[in-house]
Amino acid sequence: MAVTKIPQSSKLVVKVQTGVNTSGNPVYRLRSFQNVKPSAADADVHAVAQALADLQQHEVANIARVEEGNLVNQ
Repeated sequence: MAVTKIPQSSKLVVKVQTGVNTSGNPVYRLRSFQNVKPSAADADVHAVAQALADLQQHEVANIARVEEGNLVNQ
């Protein structure tokens, strides 16, 4: 019994450090970019994220791609 994933949507999430709290720990915010083509190559999505990072006022801490899909039993 094989299970196949059918991609439905994808988004790019860029985590930026916006400052520090009173304890000196970093404070992070997430910048989400919806409607990333599920078939787009990871390298291409990362390249776009790097270009967006250059436009950010804050330092980028992490780049992630979040995918959603349906699992179908075949």
